[in-house]
Amino acid sequence: MQIKTKSGRTLILPTPEEDAQITAAAMTDPDNLPLTDTELKQFKQGRGRPPGSGKKEQVTLRLDTEILEQFRATGNGWQTRINEALRDWAKHH
Repeated sequence: MQIKTKSGRTLILPTPEEDAQITAAAMTDPDNLPLTDTELKQFKQGRGRPPGSGKKEQVTLRLDTEILEQFRATGNGWQTRINEALRDWAKHH
């Protein structure tokens, strides 16, 4: 079976038999054992907005360099702070 990605690339998917063989081989690899439930619980969620919130839209926006530098200088979350500043402005105008 083949699928096409958004970028136009064609990917060939393994058949169920090939997938079973790949999985069986992976399960017997001593250098790559499956993770335990305890190990999986140690993973931490990455930064960013939870998937599927659907409340934000990606846009291209030109900002003054000084303004952008000031927000970036505040560290991680600077884009969220720009959004909050715009939301505050919209409330009062």
